[in-house]
Amino acid sequence: MHIATTIGKRSLTSKSNGRLTASPSRDIVRRSARTGATLNGTDTMTAYPHLLAPLDLGFTTLKNRVLMGSMHTGLEELPDGYDRMAAFYAERARGGVGLIVTGGIAPNEKGLGFAGGKMLTTEEDAARHRVITDAVHAADGKIALQILHTGRYSYQFEPVAPSAVQAPINPFKPLELSDAGIRQTIADFARCAALAQQAGYDGVEVMGSEGYLINQFLCSRTNQRTDEWGGPFANRMRFAVETVKAVRAAVGTGFIIIYRLSMLDLVDEGSSWDEVVTLARAIEAAGATLINTGIGWHEARIPTIATSVPRAGFAWVTKKLMGQVGIPLITTNRINDPAVAERVLAEGCADMVSMARPLLADPDFVVKAASARADEINTCIGCNQACLDHIFSGKLTSCLVNPAACHEAEFRATPATAPKRVAVVGAGPAGLACATTAARRGHHVTLFDAAPVIGGQFNIAKTIPGKEEFHETLRYFGRQLELSGVTVRLGQRVGAEALAGFDEIVLATGIVPRTPAITGIDHPMVLSYLDVLRDHQPVDRRVAIIGAGGIGFDTAEYLTQHGESASLSPEAFTREWGIDMTLSQRGGLSPRGPAPEPSPREVFLLQRKSSKVGDGLGKTTGWIHRASLAMRGVKMLNGVSYERIDDAGLHVTVKGEAQVLAVDNVIVCAGQEPQRELEAPLAALGVPVHRIGGADVAAELDAKRAIQQGTTLGLTL
Repeated sequence: MHIATTIGKRSLTSKSNGRLTASPSRDIVRRSARTGATLNGTDTMTAYPHLLAPLDLGFTTLKNRVLMGSMHTGLEELPDGYDRMAAFYAERARGGVGLIVTGGIAPNEKGLGFAGGKMLTTEEDAARHRVITDAVHAADGKIALQILHTGRYSYQFEPVAPSAVQAPINPFKPLELSDAGIRQTIADFARCAALAQQAGYDGVEVMGSEGYLINQFLCSRTNQRTDEWGGPFANRMRFAVETVKAVRAAVGTGFIIIYRLSMLDLVDEGSSWDEVVTLARAIEAAGATLINTGIGWHEARIPTIATSVPRAGFAWVTKKLMGQVGIPLITTNRINDPAVAERVLAEGCADMVSMARPLLADPDFVVKAASARADEINTCIGCNQACLDHIFSGKLTSCLVNPAACHEAEFRATPATAPKRVAVVGAGPAGLACATTAARRGHHVTLFDAAPVIGGQFNIAKTIPGKEEFHETLRYFGRQLELSGVTVRLGQRVGAEALAGFDEIVLATGIVPRTPAITGIDHPMVLSYLDVLRDHQPVDRRVAIIGAGGIGFDTAEYLTQHGESASLSPEAFTREWGIDMTLSQRGGLSPRGPAPEPSPREVFLLQRKSSKVGDGLGKTTGWIHRASLAMRGVKMLNGVSYERIDDAGLHVTVKGEAQVLAVDNVIVCAGQEPQRELEAPLAALGVPVHRIGGADVAAELDAKRAIQQGTTLGLTL
């Protein structure tokens, strides 16, 4: 699902101060058609002239307009973390990124996100970072270190903050910083920046958004001080401004300083737009080189980066600040496609775009875009399952669509020493990953599937409102099948005898839905989720869904929305979630609150377990799914026992109370069983078989595990 873009009547070219100016669009067309852009010293014709244009910062030039945004990966805390970070960032530098920003590094112990996190406070610390900066520079890249003080978000005893106001997402109440403590913290930021410069970094990013310490000083909800650091906005912004001044004084003029500015807090008592503009101008005067966009505090109850957020869904915020300052602005959030990035820049929304997760998904994003291979980009689908969900669960980051991310050494492909004939049965995510990986290594791979198209369960997922990005993964794998030379046999069910001549057989045959033992389960009103999502059988107005796992939630989303998905329209999305696009309200919250389109159906979402409904959903996205359904009036019930189904509806007992849900349809989303019907016939023939994906473990249709399993097997066959 690529978003079509056009350059329009006017286009943008670079000036020496990093700003952009208008010029006739025919100049851009002529330049891109004849001379193209320059990437790693090579001229390339490009469809993305704005994205690939250099950005002159005066004392240095970035080779393009792509910033790799900061994200904590978990590599930082590993014993061999510096070497692994060097490999991770160098691969993205080779992939053409203009400027990389590291994960957040604390300037002192109180700034840590958790005990045992990483700080940069000594020359010995700086020396350890040198392997990272050397690796990036050897790959013709530039890298900045993000300085992050988490403030009241620090997950350790007695964090510090402007005032002793506890965060709703942290069990630890903060201590109020003293005046001396504030001044010491500013000095610690400056020392950290100087040490980063000593370590070879090209710059630093001062993290002033997302509800962290600097952001906490800016807003009255968290800053209730009455001294020179609180009260009127001129005092509340003093900490941010003095921090940037101190950093600039510590590093001199020829060093990049990015300030991450919260332009849209999405919380009550957040900053007003006038305050955002005032701060931006003060930050520029304090010595910042670039201003990056921050959207939403971590405690905000509005999604900002999940797959349900439209592509470039917050670029309009950055655009409103364009022209208010003289230094370049960076926009961010859900920019995962070069055509989208190009449109954002061409329409004057920003001078540069930030992407973080998209460069987990494909480190060669920029190189591919620059060399007319955008169809080969492994697109980030915004699922959070292996990146943010991992980090907030204390696990090492990876990527659902690219399990090699942060595990580069483990997933290094080597040519097969003895190419084999490999049959992969099933063209879902696991089978696609295995087939393409094995074929790239030199094996002769044939991929079979009874369906007429590739994708397996992803073909169901892509129909769910807010999950349109799953189209991109299938586009990517389709292209990889072509490039790797896999022989594809679709629309035919293969038998054991036809597979007997292969050297290796991989069963990636997926799952079959589980049918629960409920009296009346064969009643005509009963449908499976496949009947609804795959076969599009009609569903009436009152519905009960049995099972509140991922498939149950997806089915509820599908049944309660109609028309264009809000994930495809920033205007519809902001209206649905209650964002004020006029920015006339503090924090950017609409006074009328969320206003989703009304549901065409009354839906009950039922769960046997007594735990919170949807408790097993993603750590960073489960709340979004629950909130979305709640806004549409879905009744979510836990502790449900299913008694029977008859003409009266679904008979249940809920926490000891018998009820009849007078529904028109009952939709079963009660789990899955592995599809292994080929395994016994193959065993009888004495043929060795590998099982991957749902054919191995059917739990919750785990695409992350499926792609990882398929990739791993493809590397070891």
